[in-house]
Amino acid sequence: MTIQSLGVGSGLALDDLVRQLISAERTPKEQRLDAREERVQDEISALGQIKSKISAFKDAVDDLRTDASINGREPTITHPSEDIEIFSAEATNTALRGSYDISVSQLASGSRIETADAAFTSPTDAVLTDGAGDTTMTFKIDSTGDSFTVNVTQNMTLAELREAINNNADNFGVNANIIDTGTATGGAKLVFTSDTTGTGNDLVIVNDGDRAELDRLTTTDSAETATNLTPVLTAANAKATIDGIQVESETNTFDNTIQNVTFTANKVSPLNSDGVTRQSSTMEIGYDKEGLETKINDFIDSYNGIIDEIKNVTRYGESELEEDGALAGDSLLRGVSSRMATIVGSSVQSSELGGLFAIGIELTTDGKLEISSTDFGLGSGESRFDDALENSFDDIAKIFTDETQGIATRLYDIADEYASSGGLISSREKAAQDNQSQIEDARARLEQHMLGYETMVRAKYLNLDQTVSRLNQTGSALLASLGSYY
Repeated sequence: MTIQSLGVGSGLALDDLVRQLISAERTPKEQRLDAREERVQDEISALGQIKSKISAFKDAVDDLRTDASINGREPTITHPSEDIEIFSAEATNTALRGSYDISVSQLASGSRIETADAAFTSPTDAVLTDGAGDTTMTFKIDSTGDSFTVNVTQNMTLAELREAINNNADNFGVNANIIDTGTATGGAKLVFTSDTTGTGNDLVIVNDGDRAELDRLTTTDSAETATNLTPVLTAANAKATIDGIQVESETNTFDNTIQNVTFTANKVSPLNSDGVTRQSSTMEIGYDKEGLETKINDFIDSYNGIIDEIKNVTRYGESELEEDGALAGDSLLRGVSSRMATIVGSSVQSSELGGLFAIGIELTTDGKLEISSTDFGLGSGESRFDDALENSFDDIAKIFTDETQGIATRLYDIADEYASSGGLISSREKAAQDNQSQIEDARARLEQHMLGYETMVRAKYLNLDQTVSRLNQTGSALLASLGSYY
């Protein structure tokens, strides 16, 4: 007889026994792999969090490790009215500190040309009807070299010419528009305006074919000796007065009129009560204190974020109920915090301030940085910080940017050493990932082992089941024989 299921022949609970044996074989091995995998996953997660914090810190110190990042100049402008921004300004890091009284008397403008009164009666008037074929008109600015040409066809209307001008692919900033005066004396006027500003940059319109009808629309003939239309508004410079000195610019942007400062005129300054002179705006060029304060506070926050995260993942539980951190006691990460603490507590000889303590940044007992409000006899951290920003801006920069001793310079190197793609933490992450792969391989080997083990155990108990079944059959037959005998 063939046994289809364990225990069927013998009547014993052999299938349950086999499952218990298989579980007893699998469970401890699987639990060890689960525990090992959990530790590795916690390690990878913790390393990723630390690396992220250090990368953010690297960005923060990067904003502090160069003079260009710290010694920014910030123009502060006070206009006659808060509602009107007469001009805006920018300054490079090399701009000299100073205060300037500035007024704008004229904005830069381009030229404007209009056709004569009654030259055309309506937008549908044809501009070329002489039957001599098509021709061209050229629009240009002599001083800049800008130029484009428009085809003028027979019976083209004034409106069609306007569109041909405005839609020309090479148009450098000429706009054509039609103003219909609604009167017989004025008629329809084609108006040309040029975006090219600055004295001497007037728009020139050339009658390339010297067609008489086009004299109504051009400023000169093909030889550029005739005078047809003349600008009703010539191109002009922007004009301003700086501390009583008159200055001009072809555009509304005054670049380096004040060395290393650029200001852009937006509106003409209002007149004083005398109706003649202009009211001045005051522009002060000073250090960007607010920008530096923000960068230093970001530096402190990022530094403290690293310290908190390292403490969290390297802690030992204070009792059996409190779990250890994922990297409890890890020497690599404790080395990070130790090296950082050494740097922020060091002095910088090139700065008269000496170090971070002099600008109000202190190390607390738990290893973090703060600008405290508590005064221990040397002034509070807040007061030292404010005083340094006000009176020792250059020395603050040296504390962070000195090439060999600068706090930000050295901290950036440490952050790069640990958080770069080939850094120490990345190497640890790779090792942990390799360990995770080994666990996956061990799980695959366990599954192969369990398949063989189950086959072996089932074969063993199948033999037992069959043996007991045969004995049961023999016993039953014997009892039946004895029963018939008696």
